[in-house]
Amino acid sequence: MSPAATATAYLRAAFQPDWDPGHDDPGRRGFLASDPRVRTLLRVLVSYSEVRFVVPDRVGLEPTADARLVETIMRFIGRQGWLVSGVTLG
Repeated sequence: MSPAATATAYLRAAFQPDWDPGHDDPGRRGFLASDPRVRTLLRVLVSYSEVRFVVPDRVGLEPTADARLVETIMRFIGRQGWLVSGVTLG
């Protein structure tokens, strides 16, 4: 486990403009959007026991999450180009 993984408590996503949590449409609130694709993504994310919480722009992780798992989740979220423009360790 890397020191960065143990110190990092969350992943922060940068969203495409239409999906940004600050967008005017309340149905498009980042990870909590009402779109079926986002709801499926949310179900996948919370299926990991290391995921502690999900808020519109962040995924909270257990501090003991393995660095390989953190990398896997980051890649998975990052491949959702229709939703996010990038993911960083916060």
